Amino acid sequence: MTADDLLARHRAVMPSWMPIYYAEPLEIVAGSGRRVTGADGRSYLDFFGGVLTNMIGYDIPEIRDAVQRQLATGIVHTSTLYLIRHQVELAERIAALSGIADARVFFTNSGTEANEAALLAATNYRRSHQILAVRNSYHGRSYATMGITGHRSWSASGLNPLQVAWLHSGDRLRGLLARLGPDAQLDAAVEDLREVLATQTAGDVACLIAEPIQGVGGFVHGPDGLLGEWKKVLDESGILLISDEVQTGWGRTGEHFWGYQAHGVVPDLLTFAKGIGNGFALAGVVGRADVMDAVPAISFSTFGGNPVSTAAGVAVLDYLRDHDLQANAARTGELLRTGLTGAAAAHPIVGEVRGKGLMLAVEFVRPGTSEPDPAATTAVFEACRAGGLLVGKGGLYGNVLRMGPPLTLTEDEAREGLAILVDAIASVSAAAVPAIVEGATA
Repeated sequence: MTADDLLARHRAVMPSWMPIYYAEPLEIVAGSGRRVTGADGRSYLDFFGGVLTNMIGYDIPEIRDAVQRQLATGIVHTSTLYLIRHQVELAERIAALSGIADARVFFTNSGTEANEAALLAATNYRRSHQILAVRNSYHGRSYATMGITGHRSWSASGLNPLQVAWLHSGDRLRGLLARLGPDAQLDAAVEDLREVLATQTAGDVACLIAEPIQGVGGFVHGPDGLLGEWKKVLDESGILLISDEVQTGWGRTGEHFWGYQAHGVVPDLLTFAKGIGNGFALAGVVGRADVMDAVPAISFSTFGGNPVSTAAGVAVLDYLRDHDLQANAARTGELLRTGLTGAAAAHPIVGEVRGKGLMLAVEFVRPGTSEPDPAATTAVFEACRAGGLLVGKGGLYGNVLRMGPPLTLTEDEAREGLAILVDAIASVSAAAVPAIVEGATA
């Protein structure tokens, strides 16, 4: 079967709103470590990890063995109406790691479902459907989570079961904080929160949900301490804080295990997904017992926390801690960030390099401006693939390359990927700058 045959079949049975990467779409057929093989026969260094999900990499013996041991029992599913040993063990460990006192854990299949569960708990606890959310955010594809997603490309419905008031994002390339010096940014964000509470809500707000680093939004993040300053204001009215750690959790930022820890605060609830399953469907919410227990009716997730996924999750957590992957994310991430920052200085199509650890982004603009340049972004994106490197895209304007390699990335692999990426930026920049100059002098 040719790639064109598979693409035609895909288009015949899949909805049109499901995007596929690349001008010539890629089917991935094998993987090992940080590399995957396409149906085209080429090997690629993977800097996107299935959207930051294959956190340990591909074909990891410790994870494969744990899953095979569970499969050998013949039990793939029982439902949570029965005790599940791996589920309890994983919940105990996540509760302890969360930093939340007297925590309870509820497992789901995806980050979307995790955020839905957090909203369910928060709105019942506070007896309010008023929600504070952040512009440029993404929290999922379900009805309620689309309603709290501040990113039009991903908000597929103008209808909303929640009453949402919006805070400014942490974007420091354009927007509110871009006009302010570092010392004034936190004060401005607090003033914005107070004004939103006073003008757009009835006061009895359920919660604020925020990503420490905005994933789909292009890895935009506010200054360290932002969530902590917001929490001081929220606590005046008993409003809960939900930290969406679907992409920032498990040590990916390098400096901390959870993204919220850069902000001098402990959230009331946090949601997790993606990396903890390393490709197996595993997600959930962990929160204060009094908040989690506020749901007044019976509820459970049929497949959430099933024996196979939680066996994988326990093995992932073991591997993560045994190999100190948080430290590796800090080390290899700094290598990448330093190299990208140097490239940014040499190429005017790069507007900003940002992120933490192995969660890095490059935003592309028209030279000499902050005007987004999605065409240049796509050109660099395609050039990376041509060079043997897979990266992601995102950002409010589709002009951001996102990188979330497996946390097992080696320094040699980081240098290899960096070289491909810098070459791609240089080639597109060389073509773009003369075109801008020619246009200006025409």
